[in-house]
Amino acid sequence: MAGTKVAGVNQMKKGSYVVLEGAACVVQDTQTSRPGKHGHAKVRIVAVGMLDGKKRDVVMPGHDNVEVPIVEKLNAQILSMSGDKANVMDMTTFETFDLNIPEDMKGEVKEGSTIVYWDILGERVMKQLKAE
Repeated sequence: MAGTKVAGVNQMKKGSYVVLEGAACVVQDTQTSRPGKHGHAKVRIVAVGMLDGKKRDVVMPGHDNVEVPIVEKLNAQILSMSGDKANVMDMTTFETFDLNIPEDMKGEVKEGSTIVYWDILGERVMKQLKAE
């Protein structure tokens, strides 16, 4: 299972992955305020959840560390489909499990298709159909 690693807040850029409020997010914007006479610079991070789409906005000292999710991009084959769920088999471990079929992929995926899925903090998400 993929976990997290630690990175400095000051290393966050647009497009970086970060864990905020326990959810894996993609950074949309960062702003750094100048340090005061005796203080430290503050960094404001605006990020959107990768799984829930929720916007999160945090301010923290620039010398703090944040957790960065390790996103594993893996291949799987669709064994069967039922409604908006697909039973898939990982191509390396041969483990079988169910994934939700994203709205934008519903007409494309079919039994026997190879897909790419991401493992983010233990959550598995179908991301794209691999070209055959």
